[in-house]
Amino acid sequence: MEMDTTDLIARARTGDHNAFRDLVQGHSHELQVHCYRILGSLQDAEDALQETLVSAWRNLGGFGQQSSLRTWLYKIATNRCLSMLRADSRRPRIAPPLPEATLPEPSGAGDAPPWLEPYPDVLLDHLVDQRPGPEARYETTEAISLAFITALQLLPPRQRAALVLRDVLGYHAAEVAQMLDATQESVQSALKRARATVDNHLADSSSTGSSGTGSRRPARQLDTAAEHRLVARLTDALERADLDALIGLLVSDVRLSMPPAMLEYRGIETAQRFFAASTFRPGRTYRVVPTRANGQPAVGLYLADPHARVHRAYALLVITIAGAQITAITGFNTNVMTRFGLPRTLPETD
Repeated sequence: MEMDTTDLIARARTGDHNAFRDLVQGHSHELQVHCYRILGSLQDAEDALQETLVSAWRNLGGFGQQSSLRTWLYKIATNRCLSMLRADSRRPRIAPPLPEATLPEPSGAGDAPPWLEPYPDVLLDHLVDQRPGPEARYETTEAISLAFITALQLLPPRQRAALVLRDVLGYHAAEVAQMLDATQESVQSALKRARATVDNHLADSSSTGSSGTGSRRPARQLDTAAEHRLVARLTDALERADLDALIGLLVSDVRLSMPPAMLEYRGIETAQRFFAASTFRPGRTYRVVPTRANGQPAVGLYLADPHARVHRAYALLVITIAGAQITAITGFNTNVMTRFGLPRTLPETD
C-alpha cells in the first residue's frame, strides 16, 4: 500500500473528513458503476454509493489492510447492494400503463425490468481506470451495455454479484468468496448458473437482425463516423416525421421496449404499427438532441407544444446498433433526461 494512502487512512481514522474524502474520491465513480450494474438503476446506485461511503467512514478502524482499500470498498458496496435487493422496497411492483391509449398489441413481455434506467456516458468518462482484472470475461464496453445490464437483472442477487465481481471486475474466485462471505465452491456454482443465463440472453440479443445463430459476443459495432451518420439519419427521420425513413434504418426483427412498462414490440411490421400509432401520430413534430448512454448512442426526443412556442421533453431513446442498422430502441420517460444534461424544454426555432 502506497505511503500516501497509508497516511490518509491514519488521518481519516482520527476523524479527518478531508483525508477520508481524498482517500475514497478516486474510487467513487467506479463504485457507482459497480452498484449500477448490480441494481440496474442509477438512482439506486447513487443511494448505494452514499451508504457505502458512510459505512466505510464508520468502519475504517476495522480495515486491517489485508486486502487493498479498493477491494475493501468493493466488498462494502457489493453487500450494500445485496441488502437493498433484499429489502426491494424501491422496485415498482406494477408498471404504470403506457400513456398512449391506442397503441397496437405488443409482441409480449420484455426482459427489461421496470426499474431499469440508462447510465450517462459522461459519468463513464470520470472512471480512472476502465481496464478489468485478468480474470474478466467481458470487455468494459460490453459490461455497461443495456443488454448486459438487463441480463444481470435476470439473475438472483448473489449470482449477479458473483458474476460482476469475477467476470466484469476480474477478481479471483477466492477473493469473490471472501467478499461475499461464501465458500469458493458456492461461488463457482453461482457463477456457472449466472454465466449460462447471461450468455443465453446476450446470444439472443446479438442474434437480432442476423441469421439467428447468435453468439455470446455482440455483433461488430460501427466505427464512430459510421455511427454518427446513422444517428444523423435517425434524427432526420424523427424531425421530418418520416416513418418510412425510420423503418429503413431498422433490422427485420428489431426490438422496441419502454421501461417501466414490461412490454416489447418485436419485428419491423409491429414497429411500424407502433410508431404510426404513437410517435408519428398526425400533427406531431419533434426536435432531437443527441447524447450517449451505456456506451451507446441515444437521443433526447422533444415534442412540439401546440399551445406554446416550445418543444417539451418526450422521451430518451437509447439505440442499439449492429452492422449498419438499428437492432433495438429502448425508450425511457422524461424523468431520466436531466441526468444527461438535457433540458425540460427547447425553444421554438424560427
